[in-house]
Amino acid sequence: MARDPGPAEDTVGSSATDIPESLATTLRGAQKVAVLTGSGVSAESGVPTFRDAQTGFWARYDPMELATPEAFEHDPRLVWEWYAWRRELVGKADPNPGHEALAELESLVPDFVLLTQNVDGLHREAGSRNAVELHGNIMRSKCSVEGVSVEPREDDTEVPPSCPGCGAFLRPDVVWFGEALPAGAIEDAFDAARECDVFFSIGTSGLVQPAASLAFEALQHGAAVVEVNSDDTPLTRHAGYVLRGGAGEMLPALVRAAYD
Repeated sequence: MARDPGPAEDTVGSSATDIPESLATTLRGAQKVAVLTGSGVSAESGVPTFRDAQTGFWARYDPMELATPEAFEHDPRLVWEWYAWRRELVGKADPNPGHEALAELESLVPDFVLLTQNVDGLHREAGSRNAVELHGNIMRSKCSVEGVSVEPREDDTEVPPSCPGCGAFLRPDVVWFGEALPAGAIEDAFDAARECDVFFSIGTSGLVQPAASLAFEALQHGAAVVEVNSDDTPLTRHAGYVLRGGAGEMLPALVRAAYD
């Protein structure tokens, strides 16, 4: 079987001044756009990736041993304190031009949905309104028993704090290893992938399921698929367009090329 040669040369952009004209035209004519973002987008804001956050005291721990329901059951204090450390790192970050370009793109496309694997909330901070947080939000807490988002009482100094409603421990409102994504969120994501005219995969490795399947779902339903990434991924040779660079550089350039 012949190997898929991947995107043609004239559908690959390698700099902000090298946006394929056909991509700008395709985006400008799109009625429905779906975007999937991963950790590469937030890394440009200085948010450490999942493993890069393991510094100082936390360097002794494997993050995969802290981000599970079993870890929380075994040592809820340790897990809560690790997430408190990560929240502190996220709190120092600001949206970058990539986040801002996506918020601008939302205002220009009739039907736009942003699907993110990131838990830092920077897309919403940048102004994205229709954002589906597939893996939750690290800045929120939820009841470990009832599963509802709730914030601790101001006078609760315990670690972890307790749910004001039922008294169970609070936990970070994120999806841990071994947990399913919220049913409504993943259903919305696959619906968006099936119905869009253009699908973007931005700053994601394409290795984490089920989000990694979204671009291929879009391909099967006839969408133009655009990858924005500094590195090759399993999607690269299947994508219709590849912008080889960071979101903070390539996305503002693409929005200018399509709409200015």
